[in-house]
Amino acid sequence: MGNSTTYTISDLAKEFDITTRAIRFYEDQGLLSPARQGQRRIYHSKDHILLKLILRGKRLGFSLAESRDLIELYNPMGNNRLQLQTMIDKIAERNEQLNQQLHDIKVMKIDLNRAEQRCRLALGKLGKTNDGGYQVSNKHQ
Repeated sequence: MGNSTTYTISDLAKEFDITTRAIRFYEDQGLLSPARQGQRRIYHSKDHILLKLILRGKRLGFSLAESRDLIELYNPMGNNRLQLQTMIDKIAERNEQLNQQLHDIKVMKIDLNRAEQRCRLALGKLGKTNDGGYQVSNKHQ
C-alpha cells in the first residue's frame, strides 16, 4: 500500500481488521463506491476515509444510518459546523443511553444478589437427604 492512493478490498480488510464481506456490505448500503476494473474493486483515499469513519461510528455505538447522516453532512469546502454539532448531539444521546444502561445493570445486580441471598437462606433451612438433595429440616419448621 505505502503512499498509494488506491486500495484493494483485501488491503482495506487487513488494515481495518474486518472481513471483505463487511466492506461489500457497506458498499451495498451505498456508503462506499469503489471504481471497477472488470470484477476487481479499486478503492481510493475517499473510500479509505469513509470506511474509517463508518468503523469509528460503529465503535461509538452509532447505527449505520446515524453514521451515514454524519458522513453526508461533511462538506470539504465548508466549516462543517452542522456536522460537528450533530456529532456532539449524537454523542450526548449515546452517553445518556449508556448511563441508563449502567443504571439498569446496577439495579439488576442488586436484584440478582438479593435473589441469590434468599435462595441461600432457604437452602440453609433445608436438611440434606441421603441422596445429596435437600429436605425441610424438622427443627426449622
